Amino acid sequence: MTSEPVRRRRHGKQLESELLTAGWDELVETGYGRLTMESIAVRARTSEAVLYRRWANKDQLVLAAMEHYRNAHPVADPDTGTLRGDLLAQLAAVSETRAPFFAIAAATAFSGLLAGTGLTPAQVRAEVMGEEVLPHARAVYRRAHDRGELDLGRVPATVLDLPYDLVRHDLLMELRPPEPARIREIVDELFLPLLRNHRAGRTSWE
Repeated sequence: MTSEPVRRRRHGKQLESELLTAGWDELVETGYGRLTMESIAVRARTSEAVLYRRWANKDQLVLAAMEHYRNAHPVADPDTGTLRGDLLAQLAAVSETRAPFFAIAAATAFSGLLAGTGLTPAQVRAEVMGEEVLPHARAVYRRAHDRGELDLGRVPATVLDLPYDLVRHDLLMELRPPEPARIREIVDELFLPLLRNHRAGRTSWE
């Protein structure tokens, strides 16, 4: 006689990870509008009560699932030996790694998450998109500072954020990775001239 398979009990972080993965998969497959706590529970092979013990509603669960997906798919941190090389490589990595995420995030934000959470657009941007590339950006710039390619005490944070902000903007607008030529344009025609401007001690265009 064939026995019934023993159902594996899940606990703690393993359980939460599987619930969030189910939430992300349901979001990708059905979209935010049709996603429910019940549909996530079915996919995760659990009860709605298990979900509600952790998240008050589907908005909280969706935001947590997005963060979980980002953390599970980190952006590479190439070390090419030059600031330009690092930026070109990392911006390409950001583009390729984050393009699928941004497509889902944009659809989610515009299909009800913004209204459902009561958050401002800026808050939703921070919650949905996160700032996951900034630690890598700091590593890129710290190495460049140590090599003498830039002075972190002189260059404003807005200038250092510029390449990453532009790539995120392109991802959000186009929902696909920027072309290599666009990444070179951001680095060579926008960022590096600004950096040279600050290196020379100028704080405005002459």
